Amino acid sequence: MTCALCDADGGALVWRGAKLRVIRADEAGFPAFYRVVWNAHAPEFSDLSPADRQHCMEAVTRVEQALRDTLQPAKINLAALGNMVPHLHWHVIARFGWDSHFPAPVWAEARRPAPAGELAAVQARLPAAEAAMRARLEDSPWPA
Repeated sequence: MTCALCDADGGALVWRGAKLRVIRADEAGFPAFYRVVWNAHAPEFSDLSPADRQHCMEAVTRVEQALRDTLQPAKINLAALGNMVPHLHWHVIARFGWDSHFPAPVWAEARRPAPAGELAAVQARLPAAEAAMRARLEDSPWPA
C-alpha cells in the first residue's frame, strides 16, 4: 500500500519528533496552513492509544498557540479529515478576515481575491511562527 504521508513529509518540515511531525502545507492563498502528522501509519485518531492521543492533541494545541501568538489571526481552523489521505493528520490553519474564503472553510469556493499585501505580510512572519512552534514542541513532556 502506498501512502503519501508515509512516503514523504507532506510539506515543508517545521519540526519532527519521535511520534509526529509538523509541516507547512503548500496551499495557495493560505500561507499559514500547517499539518500535525502522526509519523506511523494510523488512519483514525481512535487508532492511537490514550497517551498517544493526548500527545497528538498537545502538539496540535502548541502549533495553534504559536500561530495565535505570532500572527494574531481572526480564527484558527482545526480539522482531521483524512478523506483524500487516510493517514492521521490534523490541519491547523490560521484564518484572517481578509482571506479569500473567510468566513467559509478553506475548501469552499473563494468569495473574493486575497490581497497580495496581506498574504506577503503573513508570509514574512512565518519564520517567527515556526520558531515559536519548534520552541513549544521542544518544551513538551515527550521526547523529540
